[in-house]
Amino acid sequence: MSEWKTVDDFAKGIDGNRLPRTDALVGLTWTVRHDEGGEVTLTFTDESHAAWTAGEASGTDRYEAVEGAPGIYFLTLIDTKTPRECAVLIADVDNRRTLSVESTIAEQKVDGVPQVSQVFKPGVLDTGDGVGPKGEPAAETRELIGFRALYRYSPNHLYEHVYLSSERYAWQCLVGEQRGHGDVDLATAYKISDNRYVFTFREFRIPVATTWLYDLDAMRTTGTFFGLNGEGEIRSAPGGAHVEPLGRVSYPDEQPV
Repeated sequence: MSEWKTVDDFAKGIDGNRLPRTDALVGLTWTVRHDEGGEVTLTFTDESHAAWTAGEASGTDRYEAVEGAPGIYFLTLIDTKTPRECAVLIADVDNRRTLSVESTIAEQKVDGVPQVSQVFKPGVLDTGDGVGPKGEPAAETRELIGFRALYRYSPNHLYEHVYLSSERYAWQCLVGEQRGHGDVDLATAYKISDNRYVFTFREFRIPVATTWLYDLDAMRTTGTFFGLNGEGEIRSAPGGAHVEPLGRVSYPDEQPV
């Protein structure tokens, strides 16, 4: 087996099957109120820049928006003043519910701990039209446990995932730069609505974490890789895949954590 690949090695072209960017948010103003407290207001000035305010802080930074499922937007927000941090906002406009995933690259690697950590903040979305939230808030879910599927990111990127527990999943590369590589990494899954999930993982071997929106009605995913390349440079790489289910395991007695 060749040496372990970095994000620069495997991420090139991994957005081949990604859904297109959208400009549907241009001109809109959103306020996201986190359930645990705090809020941020975003005004989308064009298809790639948003003005924001959060408490006494404000600025204008880049964003990328994809409608990853009908009425559910996947936004990657890049704050140039904090390059070691990357925020992803998943916004369910129909239900006025949100989930923010904040990924942070630690300055130093600690053995046995992923170098990129993640924090999850469910919230509500105020679009200024007076419509309040409905349905259930985003919450951690066990519904992916036992699911096994192929993820085809491009003709040159094919991976298998097996969801082992509420804390871990296994992957292996079948086609691509990482062919023959695989591991079991830390993972977290949230349910957004029926058959719509946010799935994240944090790798042990290399400094990278990802955030994905799963639309299991359309069997599509939209996501972002965030971490360091082999030279220690910060990288954010978009991705997207077609999902090909392989089956599901059910446990008759004792259940995974």
